[in-house]
Amino acid sequence: MNTGSQNNRKNSDILSGIGCFRDLSDDDISFLSDKKTQLVYAEGENIFKQGAFAPYVMLIISGLVKVYLQTGSHRHINIRLARTGDFLAFQSVFGENVYNYSTIALKESLICMISKEGLKELLLKNPGFALEITSRNCRNESHHLEIIKNLSYKQMRGKLASALLYLASEDFSNEDVFHYLTRQDIADFSSISQESTVRFLKEFEKEGIIRLDGREIKILDRDNLLAISRRG
Repeated sequence: MNTGSQNNRKNSDILSGIGCFRDLSDDDISFLSDKKTQLVYAEGENIFKQGAFAPYVMLIISGLVKVYLQTGSHRHINIRLARTGDFLAFQSVFGENVYNYSTIALKESLICMISKEGLKELLLKNPGFALEITSRNCRNESHHLEIIKNLSYKQMRGKLASALLYLASEDFSNEDVFHYLTRQDIADFSSISQESTVRFLKEFEKEGIIRLDGREIKILDRDNLLAISRRG
């Protein structure tokens, strides 16, 4: 089964339009463009699976991607959402030969598959470029630590509050995130059951903290939601 359709856009300037690449020279962009392939993934299409061989680093040119860990035959934990400009499988640059998580396109996404060796060469050559990418990955690490805290000591309301705050954060201000997420997806971001998710969402609505409209969730009282998250 084909995992994506070839995209016929020209190589020129697609990378240079992405934030972390804007300060690279034309020669560097051209160098990297010769070492990449672009694929379009449809909504709901798997991009790669946990445990599979990781031959490339992937960059999201446009789209929205769900990143998750498979924790059992029918169980998984949603780790984060990746958006335009985010890397996937970046750890493969440093010797990881298999994907340690799975990804799925939440909407049509243009993905750039970049040679690990080519990207590593540019990182060594351009300290500013390397620092910007490292900074972005550090923010992801902070979010992963928050997930561990949620799993370790927070009660279900606190877990759900934390997930909602993340999904409605400034990082996704240009995305209608909840439009692409089912209640099961939100449950998997919260590490609680779908039934509990639906129940607590209704409680939050009755308390005037959020407003529900189909899949859409509008946060009305962020301070209260933040207090619930912090209390755990």
